[in-house]
Amino acid sequence: MAQTNVLVVEDESIVSKDIQMSLKKLGYNVVGAASTGENAVAMALEAKPDIILMDIMLKGEMNGIEAATRIRAEANIPVIFLTAYADESTLSKAKVTQPYGYIIKPFKEIDIHTSIEMALYKHKKEAEVLKERDLLFNLVESQGGNKDILFVKSNSRMVKLRTSDIYYVEALKDYVVINTLNTRYTIHSTMKDIEAKLPESDFMRVHRSFIVRIDKITAIEQPNLILENDKKIIPIGGSYKDELAKRLNLV
Repeated sequence: MAQTNVLVVEDESIVSKDIQMSLKKLGYNVVGAASTGENAVAMALEAKPDIILMDIMLKGEMNGIEAATRIRAEANIPVIFLTAYADESTLSKAKVTQPYGYIIKPFKEIDIHTSIEMALYKHKKEAEVLKERDLLFNLVESQGGNKDILFVKSNSRMVKLRTSDIYYVEALKDYVVINTLNTRYTIHSTMKDIEAKLPESDFMRVHRSFIVRIDKITAIEQPNLILENDKKIIPIGGSYKDELAKRLNLV
């Protein structure tokens, strides 16, 4: 397994050397050490480390927060802040750069190891999400905006789903569940986003937590509607009743 490359940014020479020694003992590879924000940015862009340990309060014109902001704008490198200042004002400024963690001075080797491994794991997972998003975008583009087909993630695969097979969509906290007759697909999305991706002529929001395919409705028993085959009962929200009546041509 390749060693993790780490850039150390610390303006206190003794502290910097101590961190570097700890990193080497833990099995990490130190690709460089910077003592100013300007040098940190230059070394980060040149060495492309896997992760950066960045002191917040650097001497000079550019502090660690400003350096992290520059690095984030130009390279996708996770940053962990080192600080002896855990006050609310400092943390509020630092969190804007979306760091991958904080290590409060004085710290132990276990603190460094835990923070780095957690940050690398988080960064890896975020990269996977971005890759999936780009893949999905390309799939959608390749379909030419065809709303008759969706791609959903199922067991680490992107599965093609025909909207004609969808019975209803249900909101579930930060997720939505797409239901066909025999399968459920739980995805991290919003009802608004899913509603925009479904063909408006075939689907309708009937409740703040439910979208149904209109031709799957088999009966209405106020205040609910029933879907064919699986006999799923869906509540009808008060603000959706009139529009539903229009769409179903009630007489």
